[in-house]
Amino acid sequence: MSDARIMKVELDEATILWRNADIEQERRVAIFDLIEDNSFKPLREHADGYAGPYQLQMSVQEGRLIWDIRREDGGELETLILSLGRFRRPIRDYFAICDSYYQAIRKSSAAEIETIDMARRGVHNDAAELLMERLDGKVEVDFTTARRLFTLICVLHIKG
Repeated sequence: MSDARIMKVELDEATILWRNADIEQERRVAIFDLIEDNSFKPLREHADGYAGPYQLQMSVQEGRLIWDIRREDGGELETLILSLGRFRRPIRDYFAICDSYYQAIRKSSAAEIETIDMARRGVHNDAAELLMERLDGKVEVDFTTARRLFTLICVLHIKG
């Protein structure tokens, strides 16, 4: 029986050098929402037929995104390694637009905030689609899950 979802997600805290209150809130919300509702199905067949739920540990090492995918009981299942080269620009763009958004919340009109938020969602959506492309043939995720995972990838890239 399949239970193709993430039940727990952890970020490698050693990878995250610094984050402010806004970013910490984004991290908490992304993890909470991801656990509440996601679709995550590794496509590699396992000898015992294991099909979820999964624990996911995310880290960045030497320019690569490392996903340590584990069984419900924490037992090792597989490790997925993705090059982050194609994500550099979307991550940079997302950080820039988020910074504008956080500043706008503090001092701009509702119309200006809405315009920036629409741009932020557009960058986020494009990055989620890129993540889905990069996961093709490895892990099947829905769009909402990809968006939340991209948020967590961004959190792993904060350098201060």
